[in-house]
Amino acid sequence: MAKKQDRDAIDQEFIWGRQPVLDLLRHSPEKCLKLWISERAQSAFVNEFVTLAKSASVIFQKVPPSVLDEMCPKELHQGVIARITAVEQIDLDIFLKSPCAQAKHILIVVLDHILDPHNIGAIVRTAEAAGAAAVIYPRRRSALPGGTVVKVSAGAALRVPMIAVTNIAQTLLRLQEEGFWIVGLDHNAEQSFWEASYPKRTILVIGAEGEGLSRLVKERCDLLFRIPMTGETGSLNASVAAALGMFEWARAWGKQEQ
Repeated sequence: MAKKQDRDAIDQEFIWGRQPVLDLLRHSPEKCLKLWISERAQSAFVNEFVTLAKSASVIFQKVPPSVLDEMCPKELHQGVIARITAVEQIDLDIFLKSPCAQAKHILIVVLDHILDPHNIGAIVRTAEAAGAAAVIYPRRRSALPGGTVVKVSAGAALRVPMIAVTNIAQTLLRLQEEGFWIVGLDHNAEQSFWEASYPKRTILVIGAEGEGLSRLVKERCDLLFRIPMTGETGSLNASVAAALGMFEWARAWGKQEQ
């Protein structure tokens, strides 16, 4: 029987819930190390997971519901848990040498000390949908992409290049040298992105929840855009703001829907 895990270990090792695990098995089965399925789950549900696991040569085990409860205490696991590989952290220098980084039209998303893994997961999921080439985040003072990020991103964190860096402000300088324009979202900016246009090679910087862009990062930005809003709402959730910013770039420069 599995031993109880502390919260950090759970977040790094596992994802749970029927849809997140289904997405994992359908789109990134090589990232699934093992599957646990409740013995009391409905047969149709079990058959679907077993079929996918067998087709991808993923080890699976049927266990009592109490085992799943101990593996992910206080979580709504819905009768299935998967152990995942670690989210690969790609080196910036290696990425910049790749053909993808040389594209004429490219969007890279930079996270400026975002602490909520649910926000990071939502941003990564949108990044994949909007055609972003990578997501950059700091190794420290940021939520690391573990199981919660993978789960909320619907597995996108296992497919979108995730680049860990030491210093965001210095990284932006490096990216400017590589021909990128740095665009920051700031609710105090004079210009809205409806009044401007995104550069073809854009680094979109998203600030932390509540605090926005840090001072040094804001100073590194070539352009600052605000999201036009009405009413008394002063700012949007980081993942919502990021989604609007990414798709505004995609509207101008992204690939057309197939």
